[in-house]
Amino acid sequence: MREALALARAAGQAGDVPVGAVVLGPEGDIVGSGRNLREAEGDPTAHAEVVALRAAASALHRWRLEDCTLVVTLEPCLMCAGAILAARIPRIVIGAWDAKAGATGSQWDVVRDARIGSKVEVISGVLSHDCAAVLTDFFEERR
Repeated sequence: MREALALARAAGQAGDVPVGAVVLGPEGDIVGSGRNLREAEGDPTAHAEVVALRAAASALHRWRLEDCTLVVTLEPCLMCAGAILAARIPRIVIGAWDAKAGATGSQWDVVRDARIGSKVEVISGVLSHDCAAVLTDFFEERR
């Protein structure tokens, strides 16, 4: 999570919402990392999770990431929850909940919806205060 936080801070310094993510491989090493790049790339899909999943798939030379873990500073949105399911990620570690748009347990719980048949493990609250503070500070500076 500390690496994801560093990526979140870098996103904030670049003018993007400060969210960072890393994908851990089967041995626990980082195989993909990402930060929000929507503003930097003009791409609405360039969320930290999607960027990290793409990097991991490229590094591992496969799209099925069924033996990996996604670590992200903010609870994934609906789009990212769908990408997590598509990549077959079995476990997500979340820093801060997103009470507005979260899709892995707060507003929606797409990754554990019985209708989909997927059972993604969600571990929340890891460095939650630090993850929330990065976001709070970013938005306070813009008010």
